[in-house]
Amino acid sequence: MSSRTLPLIGVSLVMGLGAAWMADSWLSARLNATPDDHLRSVVVATVEIPFGQMVEAQQVTTVRMPMDTIPDDAFDSSEKAVGKIATFDILRGDIVRGARLSEHLGGSTLASLIAPDKRAISVRVDDVVGVGGFLLPGNRVDVLATKTTSAGSNSATSRTILENLRVLAVDQTAGTDKTQPVVVRAVTLEMTAVEAEALVTAQTEGKLQLALRNPLNLEKKAVAVAPPEPPVMAVAAAPVPRPIVQRVRVQDSSEVTVIRGIESKVINLR
Repeated sequence: MSSRTLPLIGVSLVMGLGAAWMADSWLSARLNATPDDHLRSVVVATVEIPFGQMVEAQQVTTVRMPMDTIPDDAFDSSEKAVGKIATFDILRGDIVRGARLSEHLGGSTLASLIAPDKRAISVRVDDVVGVGGFLLPGNRVDVLATKTTSAGSNSATSRTILENLRVLAVDQTAGTDKTQPVVVRAVTLEMTAVEAEALVTAQTEGKLQLALRNPLNLEKKAVAVAPPEPPVMAVAAAPVPRPIVQRVRVQDSSEVTVIRGIESKVINLR
């Protein structure tokens, strides 16, 4: 064996041991590290959950997703979403978010769909007012009021009194599982207290008509609501002046006393 063989064997052994140590360290680091440190559990819908329906346990599940793709209001366990009311349509595979659910605190589910600062008002409709039965919960409508201009006349005026109102329910249904037109007798709309007063006033003064809006048209211009007419004040008639009574009293042949009201005057005839 030459003098150069032993150093080469030693170098080879050292390099082999070093490679083995590096491979062992790399495998240990991979085995001890958690492979999904950047993942997080999130609740998603396994089926479509229509607007106005309560979330059930079989309708949701949890999956692992990258943390940077998960909304801040997403749920991390199914128990937190079950029992809440869907305020928007949730499609299959959608992340279940807190902004699309509402707490159910008892009573009807319709009460849970109303925004905290809004009210629910029902309007009696027919196949014309109800847009031919094409209204469904979740749609947006405008309200037009028609009022006769004068008694006994056929002339009338129409104007838009409310805009971009959300349909909460049709008849007693708050779900959107129907796609075919259905003629209903009442439509429940969501609006503010001031808008509710204007609607009730217009309903007593004339006829109402609903206009279906495109869901992408969210513009809502200010609609001037006519202020209530001031009450007619009775004007008191001007007092009638009392007639002035004139009396003449003759004292003697030379003087005459003339009395007008509370005034008296003596006239000398000479």
